Parts: sequence; C-alpha cells; structure tokens
Amino acid sequence: MLRHYESLGLVRPTGRTGSGYREYSGEDIRRIFHIESLRSLGLSLREVGRALDDPGFEPAELVDDLIRRTRDRIAAETELLTRLSRIGAAAPADWEGVLRVVALLRALGSKSAGARQRAALSAAEDVPVPVEALVEAVLTESDPNVAGALRWALARSGEDGAALLAESLGSPVAEVRERAVRSIAEIPNGGATALLRDALADPDVVVRGYAALALGARGAADAIPTLLDMVVEGRNDVDAADALGMLARDPALADRIATGLVGRLAHGTAGPPARRRLAQALADIPGAPSSRALADLSHDEDRAVALTATYVLKLRNELRTVPRDRRPQTG
Repeated sequence: MLRHYESLGLVRPTGRTGSGYREYSGEDIRRIFHIESLRSLGLSLREVGRALDDPGFEPAELVDDLIRRTRDRIAAETELLTRLSRIGAAAPADWEGVLRVVALLRALGSKSAGARQRAALSAAEDVPVPVEALVEAVLTESDPNVAGALRWALARSGEDGAALLAESLGSPVAEVRERAVRSIAEIPNGGATALLRDALADPDVVVRGYAALALGARGAADAIPTLLDMVVEGRNDVDAADALGMLARDPALADRIATGLVGRLAHGTAGPPARRRLAQALADIPGAPSSRALADLSHDEDRAVALTATYVLKLRNELRTVPRDRRPQTG
C-alpha cells in the first residue's frame, strides 16, 4: 500500500536506512493517517491528493458529492435487497423460475403500460409474484387499465394483499390512500370490509366515496351517511344513488335511507341541483316516506326539480299496477 501511495506521489519517505528500508518521519505518519481517514469517507486517491495538496481546495462541495453518491449507493443496494427478498418469497423451484420472476418484476416497472398490464395479468395466473410487489405497483400506477389489472391480481391474493394495503391507508398522500381503498374494495373478505369501514373516516372526500360505494355493494349500512352526502354534493351521485337503492332492498334499511334523503331536503340548504339529485335517488327507495317527499318535490319552485319528481312518481305508480312477477329488474 505504501509503495502504491508513493508511486502516486501521495507519500514520500524521508529517507532510507543503510539496508534500503524506507524511513518515515512523524509528519509522514500523520499524512498517512490523513490519507486513510479521507479514504474511509469514500474519496478516491486522486481526490485525497487534491484535498491534501491543493491550497484552494474547498471540502464542502466534495462532501456534498460524497453524500449524494452514498445515498445513491444505499438506494441501489436497498433496491437489490428488495428484489432478492421478493424472489425468495416467490420460492422458485429452479433457476428458470428465478429468471421468470426477475423478468416479471422488471416488467412491472416497465415504462410501457402494455408491458405492465401483461405482467399484472401474468402475476395472477402464471408466475407466482410476491404480494408486496403487486401492492407497490398498484399504489404508484397511474394508467387506469394497468391499475385495474393489478387490482384484479391483488384480489386473488386474499388476506395477504388486504393486510399490506392496510398500511397504505395511513399514507399522508390522499392519492395513495385512494388507490389502496380501490384495491381493497376488490378483495372479497371480511378483513377488507373492516378496512373499508375504517376508510369512511378518511379526511379526503374521494377516499371516503370509494369506500362507501364498495361498502354499499356489500350491503353495509355504515356507508349510508356518506352515500347521502355524495348525492347532495354531486360526487359520483349516480353511483351513490344506485348503492342506496341496492341497500334499500333490505326493508330494515329502506326507511332509514328514505328518512336520510328527506332529512337532506328538509335541512333547507339543498339548492335546485341537489334537490333534483335527491328526487332521482328517491326513485329506487320504496315506502311511503319516499312517495310523500316526491309528491312535495313535484310542486318544487324549480321546474326541473318538479318535472323530475313528477316523472319519478309516475313511474312508481305505474310499477304498482304491474304484477310483481312481470316487473322489470333494476339495479
């Protein structure tokens, strides 16, 4: 090492002994320690020489560059560790299996949306891919077709997928929480339903809306207040009204939903567009309270609201005259 340093001009011995051995002074020894200290920070020997011998050398810029390079190296090593862990979790039986998993993981990170979509579909059918990789992909995917394929693949993972997605419900980024909820919504088990109920308290209205729509499709009454708000506010109001109609097929919930819709009307803050949406939502809610509310709305001061309520009442009355076995199926 010392001969190498000497060949680069970093260290020069003070002299030699009579038998030819190099002699180093105390100052030489200190310089050697300085070289080793700088090397321990990741400096190249050329950078060490510049640091020690250039009077105008400013260390701040070089230290900043070392920090950046170290972070890049750590990120690369972390990515490699993650990839190896996922390959290990896939438990490939042979090297051919390892290569298939590697190819699939690369495809999930491809810049091509088509390649990512094919990888998502393959992950669900052909090649076992760790759920962690699918979760990471679905939480960052912006293409709707690829996201749909990833959610489909995750739905086949069951409890494992739901458990990992649950961690993302605490993300500070609303878009990440939205993607997590939309993925959880496609996992048909009790654990996923519980997570969707938790998401009803999310501070973001979009996240709450997706959770409520999914819960409504599962027959969960917890979703009713949020669905009512969606109708009034015009956020996915058609889907929200459909979900309320589905829930109202349960006689125990029909009156509760009707009372909620009528209550929004009675509150006095609903403008004509909101009253029109409420009239449309009442169309699929059976019972006398809905009929009375529609009768009142048929005399609304806003012509569009009145016409909507009148039309809905007409349909309800016609439906009553049709034998039950000949009624059209809705929903």
